[in-house]
Amino acid sequence: MWWIMQTLREVIADAESKKRAIGHFNISDSEQLWAIFNAARTVGVPVIVGVSEGERDFIGVRQAADLVRGLREEYDFPIFINADHTYSLDRVKEVIDAGYDAVIFDGNKVSHEENVTITKACVAYARASGHEVLVEAELGNIGQSSKLLDAVPAGAALTEEMLTKPDELSAFVKETGVDLIAPAVGNLHGMLKHGKNPAINIGLIKKLREAGGVSMVLHGGSGITDKEFVDSIEAGIAIVHINTEIRVAYRKGIQLSLQEDPDEIAPYRFMKGGVQAVQEVVERRLRLFSGLQKAS
Repeated sequence: MWWIMQTLREVIADAESKKRAIGHFNISDSEQLWAIFNAARTVGVPVIVGVSEGERDFIGVRQAADLVRGLREEYDFPIFINADHTYSLDRVKEVIDAGYDAVIFDGNKVSHEENVTITKACVAYARASGHEVLVEAELGNIGQSSKLLDAVPAGAALTEEMLTKPDELSAFVKETGVDLIAPAVGNLHGMLKHGKNPAINIGLIKKLREAGGVSMVLHGGSGITDKEFVDSIEAGIAIVHINTEIRVAYRKGIQLSLQEDPDEIAPYRFMKGGVQAVQEVVERRLRLFSGLQKAS
């Protein structure tokens, strides 16, 4: 297969060299996993599956990793698993031991000094694990909930003063040795119920990529416009996270199925609408991130 010898690090580097980005989509169950996997196979591009602490607790830490690895091995396809938003060193160690391809330590709940210290410890543990696992950190506050929002989350970075600074990012990367960095560039987790999400600072993305020297991740992709996605990738974003958008699609798809047949009780039947809805969203996003579809 064309990708067989590529690690996640190599897949990301290859995407960056072509001014493309890898789509990262969260799951809470196996139905969503199949929707994402089938979308990636249809488009013919690598994909990353994310599971947050809550999602891992629901599916099972090792079970989630086994599901993704099983698809990768059976179908010889570049699908990877990332432990999204992890808040302690112990839980980072847990997913590294379980064989995840990547993990994010989210230090927004601790001081900057603690963020540096814990991130360094995460990197050291990953390097000593015996297998390649990428470590990502966040620098800047973009909120934490992948849900529909009434307003911008308190503390989320929206003004220029609050956004991630190039010199701060450069120092953080050098101190910690992280493989990936997720900055605050006007993005936020979740989607606003009314109105548009804040604009992305494209110029800042380029400066941060040059300053940090490591691949960058755009969190809070739900609610960002197609043009901003394309411009962000051109400026240096290598991975784009989408969660809220596919959660909304999943729920609406299931609701529509049940409305069409209120007496249906077989989950594999009434959940098909949700799976199809998720697959459609993921296909559309993957085509956009891969340069196969123009911004609308």
